[in-house]
Parts: sequence; C-alpha cells; structure tokens
Amino acid sequence: MNTDVESTALLRKQTYDELTEVLSEADLRGVRECAERMLADLGAERQVRERTVMVAYGGGKDSAYMLAFVRAVQLLIAREYGDTFTMRVVTMRHAGMPYAVMANVDRSYQALRLYDDPDCELLLVDGNEVNPFHVDRPQSPEVVERNRTDILMTGHRTFADGRPTFCNACNFSVAAAFGLAAAYDGGVDMIVTGDSPQEQRSYFLWICRLARRLGVRLPERGESGSVSFGSVLSVIDDIAAAYFADIHGTGAKTEIAERRVEARVPRRLSFFTIYTDTAYASGDHWELLTGYLRFVFDDTAFNFTESDCANPALMAHLRALRCERLYGQRYADGLAEYVEFAINLMRGKQIPEYLIQVMRDRYAGPDAPERMRQAMNAYALDTFGITEEQLVAMVYSPFAERGLGLADYLRVEHPALAAQQERIVAVLNGQRDPDVEESLRAISGLRTDQLRTLYTSTLRPRSGELTGGAMVDLILEGDPHKRTVLTRQDPNGPAVPELISGR
Repeated sequence: MNTDVESTALLRKQTYDELTEVLSEADLRGVRECAERMLADLGAERQVRERTVMVAYGGGKDSAYMLAFVRAVQLLIAREYGDTFTMRVVTMRHAGMPYAVMANVDRSYQALRLYDDPDCELLLVDGNEVNPFHVDRPQSPEVVERNRTDILMTGHRTFADGRPTFCNACNFSVAAAFGLAAAYDGGVDMIVTGDSPQEQRSYFLWICRLARRLGVRLPERGESGSVSFGSVLSVIDDIAAAYFADIHGTGAKTEIAERRVEARVPRRLSFFTIYTDTAYASGDHWELLTGYLRFVFDDTAFNFTESDCANPALMAHLRALRCERLYGQRYADGLAEYVEFAINLMRGKQIPEYLIQVMRDRYAGPDAPERMRQAMNAYALDTFGITEEQLVAMVYSPFAERGLGLADYLRVEHPALAAQQERIVAVLNGQRDPDVEESLRAISGLRTDQLRTLYTSTLRPRSGELTGGAMVDLILEGDPHKRTVLTRQDPNGPAVPELISGR
C-alpha cells in the first residue's frame, strides 16, 4: 500500500470514528440503512468507485447536518467494501450570503476532512460559473449586479414584499446551480436530498401547475413512466424564461439569457432521499453542529428562518420602512410587526426555542430599531449598492402600473421633483430628458429602460392580495411563507388585514 492510500485510509478511519461519537445511535442505524439503499439504487456494490453522488451544501444548519450524514455513509461504504463513491459537494453562492457562511462551509469541510480526501469534490457555483470551492474566493461582481437588479425590479412590483423581492429569482438560481453542478465534468449519478417523497411530489406538482398556467410544456415521461431530472429542469428553464421576461421585459435578451437553467444533465441521474433515515431537527444535533462541525450562528448569517442568508433582516427593514413611509407609523412598529410574523414562521419550521429567543433579543430594547436600521442600510449598500433612498422608492413602487403611485411618492419623498412630474411621465413614455433620467436613476437605482419596463408592468395591491394573472404572484401561490397581519395603513384608521411574506 502506497503512502497516499495509507494516508487516505487513516483520515477516513479517524473521521468515521469521530462521527460515531457525535451521531446518535438512531442516526448511526440510519447511516447503515441509507448505505444499503444507496448501493442498491446505484447498482454499485462492485463498481462503487465509478459512481458520483452530489450533495448540496448551502452553508446552513440543516444542510450541514446532511453533509455530515452523507459523509458518514461514504465512509461506512469504504469500510465495508474497501472503496466508495465520489462525493461532489456543491455550494450555490448569491450576494446575500455573507462571508460567515463561507467560513461555516470551510470549517465543516475541515472537520469532515473533505479537503484531504481524493474522493471528495468541493464546488462553488457563482451565477453561471463552477469553480473549486475556496473560502476566500471573491464574490462575483456579475452575480451581485444580477441579484441587485432582480431585487429592485421585483420589489418595484410588490411594494418590496419580502418573499418575491428576494426569493423568486433566487429559487430559479438554485435550480440553475443544481443543473450546472450535476452536469459538470462528466456529471453525477445521484443527487441526495433531505426532502420527503411527499415534498418532492409537491415541488413537482407546483412546477406542473406553473407550466400549465404559463402555457409551457410539461415534464416528459420516459418509457418507464418516470420523469427525468433533465426534463424537470427543462420545464423550469421555460418557466424562468417567462418569469424574467415579465420582470425585465421581453426585450431584455441578455438578462433573460443569463438566467437560463441548465438542463443537460446525465440521463442516468437519480434522486435519493435520506428523509426516512434521519431527522433534521437542529436541536437534536447540537453537539455535531456547534461542537464537531464548529457551526457558528453568526449575527450576519443567522436571520429568522435562515442560518445562511442576511436577506431576511433586510426584509424586516423594508417592512419597517413601508410602515413608516407609506402608513405613517413608527419605524419600530413596522419592525416589531415583521419580527412577530417571522417568529411564527420559525416556530412553524420547528426551530429551537433558544434560537428564537436569540432573534427576539436582537430586536428587543429601545435602541434596537435604530441599530438595526443602520445595520441594514449599511448591508444593503455594501452588498447590493442600494441606498436607503432607493429602498424607500421600492417600498412606494411608484413607477409600475403606469405610475399609479408616482404623484404621492414625489409629493412626500421628493417635493423638488413633484413639479417635474409631467417631464418624468414623458421619460417613462419614451422621451429623452437627460436631467430627469439622471434624477430618476439616483432615487431608484435603475436605468431608464428598466423604469420604462416597470411603467408598463402590473403592480400588486397594497393589501398584498395575490392577483391571479400577475407573474410574481403565480410563483407565490401555495407558498407557506406568508401570513395575514393586522396593520394600520392610516395612523388614524382601523387596523386592516394585509398579506405579507418573507423568511
């Protein structure tokens, strides 16, 4: 046995022994059962080395646990059969993913000794680029600009409601990253997921419903009657093309092309769920997460239901700005409204009570609203290049629906521009006026052609009620991350119901 083989065998033994100490007996039984099912599905007892299994690791608490579980399966198979599959671990990065998340990923890889195992491939997907993972790889300026534009263009259609503004485009990016990573360098044989068969079926039905509503093709079934992942990705690509044509305009060919979903994955690829083999509750795996994997619930990365994204805190900020600027409430009242909404979401996701208390404490106290306001303004500017003035413009959504809210917005926020409303409308209708265009760009963060697209686009009602024909709302139908809250849209008026969404 050569030195490299001996070294690999030793690091695998050390890692497996450590995992048996931090995983529960039930988890270890699940690891063994999972290994047997996975080998059977791969048909790989004798050719296991030729198989590649893909795991998505977004840097959050649940995916960290799944990574450790699949690593234990990989190591158990190596012990039992003398060889094992290649594990391809994929992280999809967007602009709202702080460095603290990359650091969590890096610490997990170190703890599980993935960097030193020749049968582990660690990939980072930035937009349409796939690269080896490196914790210090700079964020792509192209991805930041793409995320920024999606946020502004969608937020200006929904009064900056959290879920569509930040998550619609991101969900398509996740699908695109899956396709890219699954097709990369010869492709993979299997994708491991923690979703139950019922959840997978719900996703599939959601995709089919959207395809029917949009008039695009449905997933095709093969000779066996099953639907391949490539077929599903092709349909998602068609849906994404229709969605981004609506958001950015049918003439925005570059923007639409950049957001295509890769569907050329191997036909052999299958899905495999570990749902029946284990449980995700982070409270049950605290020592594994925070001890062994050294997972840190960082203040910038842990926000409400998410432990790998800072955008939910920006959603809270936008809700507070909306209550302050549109409804005449205090900023603190709007912030408190979102906090209660998001904590209910946390409980629905069975997030441990002590993590919920961390979130309550962060937003509690007389100084918290102003502290969070400053922090989120700095985050929006540093991450996306969006100023508070531009966030406020998104909250008003003054340009959509042929400038329905433009007069009120200018009167309250930019009285100096109110006298130029006719010139502004003329620009939105296609006339050139460099001075007005520069002013609009400064207050909105958008180019003139983007503002013109908004001008001819639909606007959701302030009530948050989903309008059946609007593209942004088709994506949200059936989404569980929304609630009706009671709020005062007039300081002297009654509390009225309003549908809000977020994370």
